Amino acid sequence: MSELTPMMRQYLEIKADHPDAILFFRLGDFYEMFLDDAVKASRILDITLTSRNKGGDGADIPLCGVPFHSAAPYIAKLVEAGEKVAICEQVEDPKSVKGIVKREVVKVVTPGLVIDAESLSPKENNYLLSLFPGPDRWGVAYLDLSTGDFRVTETDSADAAWAEVACVNPREILMPLSFRDGGAGSERPDLAAGRMLSYVDEWVYDAEYAERMVRNHFGVASAEAAGCGSMDCGLRAVAAVLHYLQQTQKGDVRHISYLQAYRTQEFLVLDESSRRNLELNATIGDGKRRGSLLGLLDRTVTAMGGRKLKQWINYPLVSIEKINERLDAVEELVADAEFRQGVRAALDGVYDLERLNGRISLASASAKDLVALRASLVRLPSLIALLTPAASTLLARLRDGIDLLADVEELIGRGIVPDPPFVLREGGIIAQGYHSELDELRSISREGKGFIARLEAQEKARTGISSLKVRYNKVFGYYIEVTKSNLSAIPDDYIRRQTLANAERFITPELKEYEEKVLGAEDRIVELEYALFQDIRQRVAAQGERIARTADRLATLDVLAALADVAHDHRYVRPTVDEGDAIVVTGGRHPVVEALNRSERFVANDVQLDNGENQLVIITGPNMAGKSTFMRQVALIVLMAQTGSFVPADEASIGVVDRIFTRVGASDNLARGQSTFMVEMMETAAILRNATPRSLVVLDEIGRGTSTFDGVSIAWAVAEYLHDTERCAAKTLFATHYHELTELAVTRNRVKNCNVAVKEWNDQVIFLRKIVEGGASHSYGIQVARLAGLPQEVIERAKEILHNLEKGEYAEGGIPRIARGKRAGAPKPSPQLSLFDQGDDLLRRRIAGLNIAALTPLEALNILDELKRMV
Repeated sequence: MSELTPMMRQYLEIKADHPDAILFFRLGDFYEMFLDDAVKASRILDITLTSRNKGGDGADIPLCGVPFHSAAPYIAKLVEAGEKVAICEQVEDPKSVKGIVKREVVKVVTPGLVIDAESLSPKENNYLLSLFPGPDRWGVAYLDLSTGDFRVTETDSADAAWAEVACVNPREILMPLSFRDGGAGSERPDLAAGRMLSYVDEWVYDAEYAERMVRNHFGVASAEAAGCGSMDCGLRAVAAVLHYLQQTQKGDVRHISYLQAYRTQEFLVLDESSRRNLELNATIGDGKRRGSLLGLLDRTVTAMGGRKLKQWINYPLVSIEKINERLDAVEELVADAEFRQGVRAALDGVYDLERLNGRISLASASAKDLVALRASLVRLPSLIALLTPAASTLLARLRDGIDLLADVEELIGRGIVPDPPFVLREGGIIAQGYHSELDELRSISREGKGFIARLEAQEKARTGISSLKVRYNKVFGYYIEVTKSNLSAIPDDYIRRQTLANAERFITPELKEYEEKVLGAEDRIVELEYALFQDIRQRVAAQGERIARTADRLATLDVLAALADVAHDHRYVRPTVDEGDAIVVTGGRHPVVEALNRSERFVANDVQLDNGENQLVIITGPNMAGKSTFMRQVALIVLMAQTGSFVPADEASIGVVDRIFTRVGASDNLARGQSTFMVEMMETAAILRNATPRSLVVLDEIGRGTSTFDGVSIAWAVAEYLHDTERCAAKTLFATHYHELTELAVTRNRVKNCNVAVKEWNDQVIFLRKIVEGGASHSYGIQVARLAGLPQEVIERAKEILHNLEKGEYAEGGIPRIARGKRAGAPKPSPQLSLFDQGDDLLRRRIAGLNIAALTPLEALNILDELKRMV
């Protein structure tokens, strides 16, 4: 290493402290990368890889670089590729240093700690999530550095912790270092995949250190004061996040001023599969926002409102008081269109205050960010005036909680020009009149020639020397030149600088002072403007808590107005939400299907579920008839109501639900090595373990992934268990093609049968989409196959096979009836002669074995049908 240049030695020393990051090493106007970093970065960024012969062994050193003033997109591309980037800056002025310039890493950019607006989706949070497993609890903490949103909770199992991971959808996950050797994420590789996994030393999770980290960061006397004192595992997860911030950000993160601790029981719990099946945030098919519930409801006009709406949808409430507070506010906004549109118009010009606040706190905000903040604050007085007559509790509280931040608005308006440049180091940022020295420097720079002309005229008048001239050269600077014939007239304050053959050159104190100003004016202007800008930014950052509180209130107001706008346009109604156990919906509609299929009138349906006679509803009917849509719409109506939204129905009464479970559809989970049927059974098992009488369960075709008999058996047993087991007797919608399950209504008093009405016409089936009482008699699978476009020959053969199956399993001679058909040859007679009439003998034995006195009427009918098929 001694043969390396001083610069390369410095690079390698700094790189040794950041082995897992690509080091952006500042050299003049470029960030340079060397060695393996250069090779990797050049491939990802598609930039030229070159080399320099500076190695200690004389070998070429690979290098590449990007301009420092346009590095942001390159950094974003590396982070998007799953890399960490350590930014190493020159922390000394090269002009004032002899030898090597001191350099330090000022921050590390990781996928979970991105703050650059261009790299973030406006309506999506960018979370860093920390997991800590305790003996019987898991701590989960997550932070969006760009907004300051910091939350912590605990779960009672690893599955529940990973369910939070699925819901939060972080870009990066922090885990104890021991997890790396144990294969971190091996429990859920599907959820760990695509996210950066970072590891923290075990000592960071020490209880005393964790407590100290929380106390120091939030400036409180104890972890209890920060809100997480009762969460031992959660506290340690929080400490890992704070430690990671210290290691990567190096600077002030004062906008992270509040930790929100919550219990999962405070919200309607949705597991990973239910969020996916109900398509809350994205569609199952293509993962797009359009076609999801969020895509339908998101009419927010601010980015922070969009993020809050997603949070509300993923965490519906269970507190009736809080739900009704939201519903009261939405109702007031629905009732007054002018009021609603006025609020939305006022919010429409508000920028993303949360992320502006984050960048200001982290000293990465530009002058344009400050101007955007001011432009948002200017709109607040008119918004508060609009809210003055608000009657609902929540709207009034939001109105009273909005801080006008008049001092911040005034400071920015007075200090920053209305349209500042993007670059901070080129001047043109600070407003005229904000700083007297800056104004004078600008005047000198702008009016330099005029000053010289005025000074020359002034001196001519004072001395009476008409040939006097004020001139400039690079050696002597500014000077006054007087011919030798006029030397007797020079004033006493003239100081000789140079003697020429025919003239003398002088300076005066005024000219010397001006020279010092004008020669360094431009450099001084840029330097002073940047210093003044930093001062303004720091003063604004000091008000970060106030900005954050106002941003949160504006986001909430935006969500309420958006929900009201959707409710008005789609004719939604206010649901009644109470402590009862009934879910009663009249004229319910699927919100997304209704909105996306405007060409077809949506058929509304009623539903009644409770813990009495309507606890378990068996729904039969053909494929494509609308069973799944109906069940999903019931779940979505409940979820929307507990979110605080109006619902798509004529009338709805919702007894608060603690959890929604869905077992709808299935697919192989190759990442976890699980078949379709295994996924189905695992999800069903989770429902039976965790459901309560307060839960809503949606089951669609349980048991279809295995043989018919196995499937019927499992489906029947699951339905019985949900009915008979008091601990998990949840309100249940159970769709099936196993018509045998309709017989449950005979033996179980809280089971009801419903089916989707269809009409047969000319050997075709017409779906009426209406849920009616009673079980279906047919599945109409062949008619659906015709609609799907199967060849007519296949359709006809399927009808023959169905007929054979319905007549019985075997024909004469022991040939399977399923094999019979018009084209099938007649069965060959058996060469073996029968000593007895086997068919009659079977019939006799079956009748003889019956205990007629013990048969129920339904069993007797079924046996009679069986005997008829044996004839």
